[in-house]
Amino acid sequence: MKITILDNATLAKTSLTCIEELGELTTYELTSPEQVVAHSQGADVLITNKVVLNRDTISQLKTLKLICVSATGTNNVDLNAAEEFGIAVTNVAGYSTPSVVQHTFSLVTNLLGNTHRYQRDCQQGAWQKSEMFCRLDYSFNDLQGKTFAIIGGGTLGKGVATVAQAFGANVVVAERKGASCREGRTPFEEVLKTADIISVHCPLTDETRDLISLDELKMMKPSSIIINTARGGIINEADLATALEQNLIAGAGVDVLTKEPAEPSNPLANYTGENLLLTPHIAWASTESIVRLINEVSLNIAAFTNGESRNRLV
Repeated sequence: MKITILDNATLAKTSLTCIEELGELTTYELTSPEQVVAHSQGADVLITNKVVLNRDTISQLKTLKLICVSATGTNNVDLNAAEEFGIAVTNVAGYSTPSVVQHTFSLVTNLLGNTHRYQRDCQQGAWQKSEMFCRLDYSFNDLQGKTFAIIGGGTLGKGVATVAQAFGANVVVAERKGASCREGRTPFEEVLKTADIISVHCPLTDETRDLISLDELKMMKPSSIIINTARGGIINEADLATALEQNLIAGAGVDVLTKEPAEPSNPLANYTGENLLLTPHIAWASTESIVRLINEVSLNIAAFTNGESRNRLV
């Protein structure tokens, strides 16, 4: 069996032994749109994280039997075309939950404690010039007692809720915007108005695109912060930059953008204020998460080879 990985760079040079044991493995660090067909020719199994496999490409791959998406989201694969051409598709879910939860709180605690500002000052010698044993130039706020709101009550949202509760925060889960409020949920607008921290963990859909724009940001408390480790496009990026610049909210932690890698013109990538922490889509990517991901992909391939259905989408 011939197995090809189209974007091996996304696996951070992690061991591929468990996949190599399943067949003849070819890897490409990256694959451009113009290279997809050439890199995929002759493969029985394709592994892709973000490389797009559209109908035109799939129709040209006569030996292809299985597409393994080395991620949870599958919007880069035309599932209808795969089904039409008799090609199975699998994905991997849940592998990155600990990593995303940890990164969420890295952003939260850095913003609440202004750690990034204090670290910068120490590197620039400010502590050495202090007249007392510490410096108190910036606020340092407890997470305990804060209202911690979660948008998206799935596995990731529940994981974040557990840790927030361990810190002593009061956790609320937002109801969908404009929907009747279910038991255990808090109306969306009430969440915006009352939360000290909002953390986004919902998928990007037509319903959630620009879910939080300037009108919603204006509802938030000036002392509040917002975190997005879910998908770019859920928070309007230009509006968030405006809200940060005008101090409508205290801060934001963002790990995802509408277009990735970040475009030079992206308003958040260009924002230089200290109330934004921007990271390059790394929340999912702890060493342990990538090991789990590779192992799950290998198990998906082995199951398919054995005629079993595992994590099958098609």
